[in-house]
Amino acid sequence: MPLNTIALELVPPNVERGPQYAVDEAHKVLELAAATGLTGRFGHIMIPGMIDEDDDRPVEMKPKMDVLEYWTLIRPELPGMRGLCTQVTSFLGRDALGRRLTDLSGAGFDGIAFVGVPRTMKDGEGEGVAPTDALSIYADLVPNRGAILIPTRDGEQGRFTFKCGQGATYGMTQLLYSDAIVGFLTEFAKTTEHRPEILLSFGFVPKMESKVGLITWLIQDPGNAAVAAEQEFVSRLASLEPADKRILMLDLYKRVIDGVADLGFPLSVHFEVAYGASKPAFETFAEMLAYWSPA
Repeated sequence: MPLNTIALELVPPNVERGPQYAVDEAHKVLELAAATGLTGRFGHIMIPGMIDEDDDRPVEMKPKMDVLEYWTLIRPELPGMRGLCTQVTSFLGRDALGRRLTDLSGAGFDGIAFVGVPRTMKDGEGEGVAPTDALSIYADLVPNRGAILIPTRDGEQGRFTFKCGQGATYGMTQLLYSDAIVGFLTEFAKTTEHRPEILLSFGFVPKMESKVGLITWLIQDPGNAAVAAEQEFVSRLASLEPADKRILMLDLYKRVIDGVADLGFPLSVHFEVAYGASKPAFETFAEMLAYWSPA
C-alpha cells in the first residue's frame, strides 16, 4: 500500500542540546501547524540518519541524536504521526543492519529509505551492505523500502530503474528547485513498468541561506548545468521576502504536480525545513497543499 502522506522532515538535533530541545521542537511544529491551518495534515515525520563523514557541510557537523533516540522523544508529543527515515547501510554488516531495521520498524517507522556512502567517499567504499542490495535482502522485514531519486543526476534513469528492480517501493526525491522531475518521470513511465510511489520533496529557503549556503550545498553537483540553474533559483529565493518566495514556490509546485499527477505514480509530499521550522515555511507549505494534497 502506498504511504499517501504529507511528511515533514525534522533533522535530529545535536546531542549537546539535550532531550528537552527535541521535545520543544515537536511542540513548535504543533504550534506552527495550528497557526497556519496545518493541524492534522502531517501524516509522517521524516528523520534522516546523519553520518559523521559529511564533514564538508557549511554547518559544522556535531554529534547528532540517533534517529531512534530522537523519534522516541518526539513521538509522544506528535499524536497520530508515524515515522519515515533514511538509513545508511554501507557501514553495517548484514546481521547488524537487520537488527537495526527491526528496531526501526518496531518503533513506528512505516518507510525506510536506504542510502550509501556520503559524497566525500566513493561508491563501494564501506564494508557494510550496499543500499541496492538492502532493497532486496530486507524485503520481508521492511515493506516500504525507499531509494533516493535525483532527477538532475546523469544516468539516473538507469540507476533508478535498477533500484526499482531490486525492490524499491518508493523514491524520495532530492529537494526540487526546478520541474526536472516532470521530464524524468515522463520518460521513466514510457520506458519501464515500474510505478513506485514518489515522495516529492520541497524545501523552504530562508534569508539565512544567503550567508550559509546549506541548501546550495545539499543539491550540489559540480559541472551539472541543470543543478547550477537550481542553485541560482535557491539564491533568488533566499533574497526575497516571504510573500514573494511563496509565489515562486507555489508556481514551481503547480508545475511539478500538474506534470506528474497523471503519469500513474502514487504521490506523496515531503517538506524540508533545513534551517528549522518557521511560520513563513509553514505558510508556504499551506498554500502549496491548498493547491494539491495527497490526502
